[in-house]
Amino acid sequence: MFLQQLDNVLSKINGVLWGWPMIILLLGTHLFLTIRLRFPQRYIFKAFKIMRTPDDNAPGDVSQMGSLSTSLAATIGTGNIIGVATAVTLGGPGAVFWCWITGILGIATKYAEGLLAVKYRVRAKDGSMLGGPMYAIERGLHCKWLAIFFSLFAAFASFCIGTSVQSNVAASALQSTFGINPVVSGIFMALMITTIIVFGVRGISRVCLTLVPLMGALYMLGCLALLVVNRSYLADTILLIFRSAFSSKAAGGGFAGGAIIMAMRFGIARGLFSNESGLGSAPIIAAAAKTRNPVRQALVSSTSTFWDTVVICLLTGIVIVSSMVATDGGITDNDMMQLTQSAFSLLGIRVGNVDVGPLIVNIAIILFSFSTILGWSYYGEKAIEYIFGHRHNKLARLVFRSMLVFVTFAGAVWSVSFVWNLGDFTNALMAIPNLVCLLLLCPVLVSETRKYLWDDHLDDFSDEEPPSVAD
Repeated sequence: MFLQQLDNVLSKINGVLWGWPMIILLLGTHLFLTIRLRFPQRYIFKAFKIMRTPDDNAPGDVSQMGSLSTSLAATIGTGNIIGVATAVTLGGPGAVFWCWITGILGIATKYAEGLLAVKYRVRAKDGSMLGGPMYAIERGLHCKWLAIFFSLFAAFASFCIGTSVQSNVAASALQSTFGINPVVSGIFMALMITTIIVFGVRGISRVCLTLVPLMGALYMLGCLALLVVNRSYLADTILLIFRSAFSSKAAGGGFAGGAIIMAMRFGIARGLFSNESGLGSAPIIAAAAKTRNPVRQALVSSTSTFWDTVVICLLTGIVIVSSMVATDGGITDNDMMQLTQSAFSLLGIRVGNVDVGPLIVNIAIILFSFSTILGWSYYGEKAIEYIFGHRHNKLARLVFRSMLVFVTFAGAVWSVSFVWNLGDFTNALMAIPNLVCLLLLCPVLVSETRKYLWDDHLDDFSDEEPPSVAD
């Protein structure tokens, strides 16, 4: 009863938080940084090259590829599948366009976040690197209270978007695929998370280096196969998405939503949920990367938004809408997971009594959810350590991990509506201080970009030594 009442309150608050002010702030920041940094999106192929080149002699804790894999593990999650389905159900087909635009422009924001993370990172007593928006806000803006505000909601977000949403969706997938009770799924996931997170960032990055390529390749192959099946409907699908993105009327044919504000709200909200550009989470792991200067890591960081939203979310959106067009609006299930499963069932591949299409979706969801919890466990832990100070690291870490394990279990049995509303709420409150920081530190972003990228000094080592953190 209490959770239902809280869910209703959160739904009303999110209606305000994700109205025009948040849309303007988020898209405005993306667009401003894109223009001010001279379209860093055009360096995406250079970023791919840097990403594959180890920089072992540079300061840091994990490789640039390991940092990227952990970031992708946290971003390539249920937002790519269930989040996009939610956007289409509530915002209409036009939400796919706004989700994609958020990704294209968000590449610049993810670049800026990665740059500031390395620029303002600090060295802990054990030699490890610490960074993220809280350190950029404290050292760059000299605003400790805002840094604590960000860290507080980053910690909350790790329990919401990073854990409860993921375990909820994974439990639903396990129940529909294998008939496993959500309580059993919650216990199993909690035990698995406990086993892995005790190994810290290096253990998390090793697991993510294995899971991310596997799950990404599996899911994208399934999407491409379905697009081949629906190839005769692709032109109508693209046209419908573009028309609905700017329509003031609800879309026909059984599609929900449709008004431009709904399409923008849910497209942008789910785009942020998926790629986290502007959220401020990914810079926390970017700060731990072995990199010789801030711009190299900024370029590598920007590729995560490209893969997450520009590629995977777009594929999901086109698959869902094309399947709706192919069935003349017949696929309009209000269950977000069922919506995607129904779309993939059009593959028409069966092995015995097993429909392979929905099975691909469910396996991808389970892997995506698990890896996202791992990535966010690192983000939340670092936020907690910042709040309580490094003297109390061991105690803060123990309390956080205990709460994370509990939320992993609890999220599996909470209602779908509640966990998604909770995720949207914490996303917005976490994003605001990070976006303010990016805008106010834009002169620093321009200066560093000019020094290393525009003046062609990407291979140079930074002459700034990260300061040691105070006890």
